[in-house]
Amino acid sequence: MIADVPYIPVVTLRQFIKDVLLALGVPPEDAETCTDVIITSDLRGIESHGIGRLKYYYDRIKTGQHRVITEIEVVREGPTTAVLDGHHGMGMVVAKKAMQMAIDKARTYGMGSVAVRNSTHFGIAGYYPLMAVREGLIGMAFTNARPATAPTFGVQPMLGTNPIAFGAPTDEACPFLYDGSTPISQRGKIEIKVREEKPIPANWVIDQNNQTITDPLQVMAGLDKGIAAFLPLGGEGETLAGYKGYGLGTMVEILSAALQGGAFMNGLTGIALDGG
Repeated sequence: MIADVPYIPVVTLRQFIKDVLLALGVPPEDAETCTDVIITSDLRGIESHGIGRLKYYYDRIKTGQHRVITEIEVVREGPTTAVLDGHHGMGMVVAKKAMQMAIDKARTYGMGSVAVRNSTHFGIAGYYPLMAVREGLIGMAFTNARPATAPTFGVQPMLGTNPIAFGAPTDEACPFLYDGSTPISQRGKIEIKVREEKPIPANWVIDQNNQTITDPLQVMAGLDKGIAAFLPLGGEGETLAGYKGYGLGTMVEILSAALQGGAFMNGLTGIALDGG
């Protein structure tokens, strides 16, 4: 055990998160959903999306950017597909509803695909495929986000961090789960470096002159102003196949917006900006 690191029981942490959300006006069932997504992130070692993000949700609720009463509208529905409108409610509640609908459709018809528009931050993408895995199914989840990633041979942030999550059951105790952003890193990892007062690795983020930035405070400021950008998976140019990461990010952008008439690229706002 490391002496200078505080250890908090999971039960205590879970109750604290739920109490904060309840105090903000989130209904009990929805507060339980949000709490479970947040605590699952920490339990899986994903510090970037755990309790460290609670202050973000608090701020977004207090400013009215996340609505505490989540009203989910079914815009269109077929036997194997559906489109939901989250009306800027709690993204974790909307995403859980969407995955549950997809699971129910898959159980009846063999597959299910549900797209969402007008939602908000939904925590770790991997939470939702795990819902399908627990039902013996394969699950996938994607989302776009505000621009933060430069295209191949570019410096301007055009795509979001656009994660891909995929889960599948196995014949062992643990399922297979992949959950990762399509650039090399994402904002939450930078926030951790800020708290740790440590530099970020070179070639994660570039400025408008295509120069790498390693000061996490400078990176955060640059991302907020749109003058810094993550490099896609593979890095700069073609040498290490950075175009593959950019292509995957573009794929997620299409899946997260085109199918359901949702916002995309510069039409999105995120953690540091006003908007949903």
